[in-house]
Amino acid sequence: MLLSMTGYGSSTGQCGRFNAVIELKAVNNRYLKVSVRCPDPLSAMEVEFERLVRERIGRGTVSVTVRLILPGQSSRYQLSPDVIAAYWGQLRQCVKSHEIPVPEWCDSLLLLPGVVVDELGTSFDVESVWPELEKLTCGAIASLQEFRVREGVSLEKELQANCLQIRACLENVIVRVPAVVATYRDKLLERVRELLSGTGATVNADDLIRDVSLMADRTDINEEIKRLHCHLEQFQTVMSDKISQGRKLDFLMQEMFREINTMGSKSSDVEIAHLVVGMKSTAERMREILQNVE
Repeated sequence: MLLSMTGYGSSTGQCGRFNAVIELKAVNNRYLKVSVRCPDPLSAMEVEFERLVRERIGRGTVSVTVRLILPGQSSRYQLSPDVIAAYWGQLRQCVKSHEIPVPEWCDSLLLLPGVVVDELGTSFDVESVWPELEKLTCGAIASLQEFRVREGVSLEKELQANCLQIRACLENVIVRVPAVVATYRDKLLERVRELLSGTGATVNADDLIRDVSLMADRTDINEEIKRLHCHLEQFQTVMSDKISQGRKLDFLMQEMFREINTMGSKSSDVEIAHLVVGMKSTAERMREILQNVE
């Protein structure tokens, strides 16, 4: 079973006097990176949010966003009339004492300490609501995991189809290999005969066999074919495992690519070269897909 590293999950519920919304967004990454954004009163619990994610997710960049909303209100931030009145009284006294005009705009008062009150900071007990937050976080992670499983099924289908394409090309290579030596022998014999025509000289069969044998050894790709077969078998075995193993699949893909490249460099046959190009193109697509597998 494969898991995609890309996904989204969310969970909402009651958390004390507040409605809590927890969202998780995940994208691909070679390692696991967790970032948490939450209101200031919850900053001490960032480590706990990260712990919950790390216990359930192996790779990727996961962003956790926690929002708390007061029911029936557009904002949890409220003005404190008493504090504003106190500041305003002091301001008027200063204006009167120094005989200067009263300012037309008093928006600067909003920046003074205590004028804007965060309801969350005054009425939120983190320890008492953490069980609800933990439950909601686990729900959001479960939602994310469902998304990743669905994406993983799609990725696995693509990888399986690509494996079949490589197998088909490989079977055609296997069929073509014996004909390569025979074709080389016939062309070599014809070329030598053309060069010796009219000279009365004849071709030494032993020399011809020796040259063909050297060529056959130099262009032999049977070992690469066997290894590529083994890598394909192991690749499909790992894909069907209960645990998603993107790193292992990526390593196997590198080995498969190496064998395909070696086949292309060894063989001088045009048909095999075309088949190798097809396998390399398919392998590249598979490597791109694996970048998003946990």
